[in-house]
Amino acid sequence: MISKLQKTIRPLCAIRGMHKSAVEVLERPAPEDTVTASFGQFISGVKPQHLSSVVLHRSKRMVLDSIGVGLLGSTTDVFELALQHCQHMYAPDDISSVYGRRGTKLSPTLAAFVNGVAAHSMDFDDTWHPATHPSGAVLPALLALSERMPGNKPSGLDFLLAFNVGIEIQGRLMRFSNEARNIPKKFHPPSVVGTMGSAAACACLLSLNASQCSHALAIAASLSGAPMANAATQSKPLHIGNASRLGLEAAQLASRGLEASPLVLDAVTGVAGFSAFYEDYMPQPLTSPNGETHTFLLEEQDMGFKRFPAHLGMHWVADAAAAVHKFIVGIESNTVSPAQIQDIMLRVPHSKYINRPFPESEHQARHSFQFNACTALLDGEVTVESFSPAALRRPELLSLLSRVSVEHPHDNPANFDRMYGEVEVTLVGGDVLKGRCDTFYGHWRNPLTNESLRKKFRNNAGVVLPPENVEGLIEAVEGLDELEDCTPLLSQLQ
Repeated sequence: MISKLQKTIRPLCAIRGMHKSAVEVLERPAPEDTVTASFGQFISGVKPQHLSSVVLHRSKRMVLDSIGVGLLGSTTDVFELALQHCQHMYAPDDISSVYGRRGTKLSPTLAAFVNGVAAHSMDFDDTWHPATHPSGAVLPALLALSERMPGNKPSGLDFLLAFNVGIEIQGRLMRFSNEARNIPKKFHPPSVVGTMGSAAACACLLSLNASQCSHALAIAASLSGAPMANAATQSKPLHIGNASRLGLEAAQLASRGLEASPLVLDAVTGVAGFSAFYEDYMPQPLTSPNGETHTFLLEEQDMGFKRFPAHLGMHWVADAAAAVHKFIVGIESNTVSPAQIQDIMLRVPHSKYINRPFPESEHQARHSFQFNACTALLDGEVTVESFSPAALRRPELLSLLSRVSVEHPHDNPANFDRMYGEVEVTLVGGDVLKGRCDTFYGHWRNPLTNESLRKKFRNNAGVVLPPENVEGLIEAVEGLDELEDCTPLLSQLQ
């Protein structure tokens, strides 16, 4: 091992009983043997042929869904505020397109920012395990960067490769910590691993060398992090927007020669790199493709797609409550009324920021077990319209919310891979009805069909685009790996 180690000679202070010429020999890994270097080598070395048919299929579904929720998100107040800020605070730079705004362009970094905000403005974007929102942090940066590139645009396969690199880096980093596997408490994961994923994806699309790719990741680490206190507020979508923008900036800075720590992803005693975000961070090198094969994490675990715009945990209680709704309608009437219900018990994981008994805004409602359970109990489902101001103020909904109690069973961890939702309703006559959901439709164990995903896309994108553009986007994304360049995709968004 000595041949693969560098020796650093450091004089020791003279102390009693020791000769002044004594030296201490410290051994450290050579730069090419570090975890950080292995990530840079992977990003620069992986090729389109390493994308299996499964990974191509799943990642194209992610691209389609993310564009759809981004287009719908361009109708929200928080997106409009972010767009106005960029237009008023920065000099015009008409390069990269903006979701849902025909003829509006910004600089690549600002377009990545506002489109990232759009992707998460309604909490409608995809979710993985360990918990993060991977696509919204990566896709806007790649779209913006592709539009900036002069001459020929990247091929569809090169675009998908960069996208998958961004997803892979996020997944690998999350898997280096057991803490990361649970619903977060301290910081919002996309603001950390999303920034790293965006930097990796952009470095890949820019064809940076291995050293530059490592530096891009290290620069991105200095631009990462957002506290969970801003969950359920208008500022939470900024986490995704910043991840996309700052990752793009990190890759561009690295391309110009800016350097950062060569050990940012390594576990260095006494010096916090990426371990600053996870106390139990235990990194492993990322093996570069061997010949023609590499197994991406997306091959082993599919993505979770949401059927309605709310925190992923809400989908368990919504499905459980919808089952109770169906039973009540079947035995008593065509509707569910608060007059029929005596009390409601929810059995959900303990997670303070999504336990909100009386939400006062749409953003709080998207993070409320109580709101989503009661909405599904009344209506049989939760939809985009469920979070409108009128729906939030319904007297019958407020009446049901006052009857909700919550328990946190020990066998129900705050973990998207192991949690469940249980809704127990006691009727006025004394009957007790119970609904339980262990895996909702859209979870990675029970993924949306292609038909369901296209229906969601059409509903979302159709709010801001004419039908011909909606269908054109579906065709461009589903055939992306066959395109010589990604202009057909970019043109549909313009």
